[in-house]
Amino acid sequence: MTRHPIDNRHSLHPSHQSPPSLTCRVLLLLDVQVCMLSSRKEGGVPSSETVYRNIEHILDRARSAKQPPRIIHIRNSGESGDPDTPNSPGWQLVFPTLEHEFVIDKLKNNAFAGTRLAELIPRDAELIVVGMQSDYCVRATCSAALDRGNTVILMKEAHATYDRIEVWNGGMVTNARDVESEIEAELEEAGVNLLCMSDVPHLFSDR
Repeated sequence: MTRHPIDNRHSLHPSHQSPPSLTCRVLLLLDVQVCMLSSRKEGGVPSSETVYRNIEHILDRARSAKQPPRIIHIRNSGESGDPDTPNSPGWQLVFPTLEHEFVIDKLKNNAFAGTRLAELIPRDAELIVVGMQSDYCVRATCSAALDRGNTVILMKEAHATYDRIEVWNGGMVTNARDVESEIEAELEEAGVNLLCMSDVPHLFSDR
């Protein structure tokens, strides 16, 4: 399964003719990039096919909502030689962005660090999070949003990571799904709300 690069440069400056937006609700897509959602053989996360379908479904629902949320795509910029080196095929966003959507490039796990993300997300906003990687950007960004006072929702089966090698435990491997579950439990204890894909039909309506 190969994800074809999408040229999103046009979306860095959203159109002033954007559709109505429920400004207190934001859909945040973290590092939904070609390098992460390619097939496992091509370096993608183990659950790339499932996560791709689920994120696509959530994004479609958000765009078609009667009161659509503000949609923000976060794109990680790796170092030279990394799969997400800027302007490489792996760095590109998987899903084409619409004119009124925002694209923000980041260098750190916390998407608020060194970016203008805080300008786009009010402190009283409800933040719906999907993307990669569960134990890096997802954890760091959800934690930062909680610290700001945001209500944070993490969508189960719409975030993912890689298998983890336990360097300090004889090199044993913790599979990706267990790492994802571990992060869900950690973030839920911190105050993040976990929702399932079965909740998506009502995700962008009044609740």
